[in-house]
Amino acid sequence: MLPTRQRLPLSHMSAVSAAPAVPNLDDLRLQLPAASALERLRLVATRFPGKAVFSTSFGLEDQIISHLIFDNELPIKVFTLDTGRNFQETYSTWNKTLLKYGQPIEVFHPQRESVEELMRAKGPNSFYESIDNRKECCYIRKVEPLNRALAGQDAWVTGIRAEQSQNRQTMDPVEWDAAHNLTKIHPLFDWTWEQAVEYAQANGIPVNPLHKQGFVSIGCAPCTRAIKPGEDFRAGRWWWEDLSAKECGLHSTARHDGPDPVVEPIQIEK
Repeated sequence: MLPTRQRLPLSHMSAVSAAPAVPNLDDLRLQLPAASALERLRLVATRFPGKAVFSTSFGLEDQIISHLIFDNELPIKVFTLDTGRNFQETYSTWNKTLLKYGQPIEVFHPQRESVEELMRAKGPNSFYESIDNRKECCYIRKVEPLNRALAGQDAWVTGIRAEQSQNRQTMDPVEWDAAHNLTKIHPLFDWTWEQAVEYAQANGIPVNPLHKQGFVSIGCAPCTRAIKPGEDFRAGRWWWEDLSAKECGLHSTARHDGPDPVVEPIQIEK
């Protein structure tokens, strides 16, 4: 049993400034359901000229959206968060995407001082010890860089689909994100996994090879595993936690006493 460790002070986790008045999004909510994914992105580009961004983590859904943006030269900036703990397969997919489309992908990294403080005080795998520790790591490596990436923007495009988790089924394809003071759009919200796979294959889109190994939702390497047949889409993310709690903060509190996959790889049944 690992010793209890003092939680690092997160003074940098300050509240986001007061939100402005929520814009009327009824027109987008009416237009998006009948539109194709490409038409939805065009609506976003027109509605938020020069102020729309897309965040990619190089999973299947994100690769489809990047393809639509790059192939159609849509004025939507694409960015990614390099947490420093991504799979090598993710970096390879990133490189293939740059080579195929010849378009830049902006990169946001964690603050060096925050990572060094976390590693010094708690080591590299503190996220296995408690949900609080895991959320702390997610904040440093993902949430804070995301806040910088979204600063000054009016629209945030994501690869969220409704069937990815129970929590995401309660979302809407167009939402007001009060935390970041912008409109959030999910152009593939009503797509199925099978539909996404078929579209990627038909259009020669670079796909993360981890998908063929049973990884459906791909995040940081220490926190992601392949899923077994019949498991929830998000079961492979932070699998030592209760399923209902599986969001990183971008979108039960049991201590982890199970295997550390860095030392004791979990065997996935074929």
